[in-house]
Amino acid sequence: MEILLSITLFASFGAVFLLLNLVAGSLFRKKLPNPDKLAVYECGEVSVGSGWVQFDLRFYIVGLVFLIFDVEVTLFYPWAVLYGSAQQMADKLAMTAFEIRSAALLDMLVFFGVLLVGFAYLWRFGYLDWVRSTATRSIRTNPVSNTTPPGKGR
Repeated sequence: MEILLSITLFASFGAVFLLLNLVAGSLFRKKLPNPDKLAVYECGEVSVGSGWVQFDLRFYIVGLVFLIFDVEVTLFYPWAVLYGSAQQMADKLAMTAFEIRSAALLDMLVFFGVLLVGFAYLWRFGYLDWVRSTATRSIRTNPVSNTTPPGKGR
């Protein structure tokens, strides 16, 4: 019950602190709207056209691949720490340090293998190519046939 009370107090204090700062900021800051201040911008660039455009999925895929490999690297650190302390773990468990390290290595190789299969899939089907060729796509969709067009009899 103590842990629930401490979590509730922490969340309440955080919400109140955030709300107080937002209210204080809105009360004390200067309100000087002008066209430049109200303009929408991205990275300092002047906005051109409408914001309702089709988003290129390549940005989404690159972001997902980054997240996947970022999480993988994040999971490697605790694994490496525990792999290095296998001798201390072996003293507490009924296993040898070699058995613990072998199991940990096998688990990490399976984890890494699954990620490599996903990476190979993305690479094979061209999802990692930033500039895709339209020539290969048109050849696949419009095969050249030896038949004469309709209305052009021999």
